[in-house]
Amino acid sequence: MIKKITLILVLVFFAACKSHKRTVATTKKQGAYTSTTDTKAADAAEADKDIYLLPEDSGKFIDFPISSVQEYINTFSEIAQFEMKAYGIPASITLAQGILESGYGRSTLVKKTNNHFGIKCHTGWEGDFDYHDDDEKGECFRKYNHPMYSFRDHSIFLTSRARYSFLFDLDNDDYRGWAHGLKQAGYATDRKYPSKLISFIEQYDLHQYDKLVNNQGYASKKEPKTYDYKTHVVQKGDTLYSISRKYFVSVEELMKINKMNSSNLAIGQQLVVKSVKK
Repeated sequence: MIKKITLILVLVFFAACKSHKRTVATTKKQGAYTSTTDTKAADAAEADKDIYLLPEDSGKFIDFPISSVQEYINTFSEIAQFEMKAYGIPASITLAQGILESGYGRSTLVKKTNNHFGIKCHTGWEGDFDYHDDDEKGECFRKYNHPMYSFRDHSIFLTSRARYSFLFDLDNDDYRGWAHGLKQAGYATDRKYPSKLISFIEQYDLHQYDKLVNNQGYASKKEPKTYDYKTHVVQKGDTLYSISRKYFVSVEELMKINKMNSSNLAIGQQLVVKSVKK
């Protein structure tokens, strides 16, 4: 009962804040956290009037004890829809990833960190963290005082990394394309990752939440994009990752366009890159 009351109060706060624009913060408060690594994503988010603000970090670790997958969905489906409106990530994908990565909110990592998406610290993370055994022993994972900070950081994580940029060319109700794209972009190493996400989505009818968002005026079909192709000459210090960030294209697509079998580069090497026509 306490859990539901807390969730309702937070969602009411979100609704009251929907008409405000998000401001870029430089503090470490998780409620105000905004990625500064990708101004393109930040500018796009700033332009969306329907983005809501997270409440200020109270400093208290708040957990939501969950007993079933359906209870997880009931608890977090609305926040997943808010994230879809703000960042364009299908609510079905967000929920399915949360269910899978967090063991529907019951994993040891979640109980320690409220990290529902298994996001590791990575370079540049300035928030709280904790250590947990994953692929290797004692890896660093991001820690949040409230699960909803984890959902927001998941959205920022996907929109602020060039390797995921191609996903946003997909329709926002194309959960199958997103599921396979996340695996292609390297979100998970499990070869069955897409099928697991799709299974959760179809078993629990999670795509209904994508439809709910789009029925509110968030169009699911995108205008076809046209691209400019140009040549990038490799300079000292260039890597495929740095080039992918510069041109907002995934490493995988760079390698495919240039028919590369390895990520090795040579100074003076010419790479074909593409960018969306203005």
